[in-house]
Amino acid sequence: MRTLTDIGSVLPELSIDLTPTMIISSALATMDFTPVHHDVELARAQGSKDIFLNILTTMGLVERYVTDWAGPEAVIRRMNVKLGVPAYAGDRLTFNGTVVSFADGEHTVEVRGKVSLGDHATATIVFSL
Repeated sequence: MRTLTDIGSVLPELSIDLTPTMIISSALATMDFTPVHHDVELARAQGSKDIFLNILTTMGLVERYVTDWAGPEAVIRRMNVKLGVPAYAGDRLTFNGTVVSFADGEHTVEVRGKVSLGDHATATIVFSL
């Protein structure tokens, strides 16, 4: 039986299709009106392949990945997220994670979110129950 304190426990994979609607609606929901998140032509004019996921959505998806696994009692205490390659519309964002420590009532999980271009986000999440 798995417990949250098992060092080395692997979280189940989570894949999310990055549809244009998802990218646009999440940018608007976070009040990010920067055109590269909803205007394909403007994003391309600025050198991007397409519209792409905004930072706030990435952070929220990382949190969701950990708390969906840990359960409703989980409280995020700290997050350290490093952004990598863009997560473009039409791609798929896949999360994987591993429990790396448990001390003083706090669990630490390392998370990686990948798209076809490579790592979109790498994170260390510390939470308590």
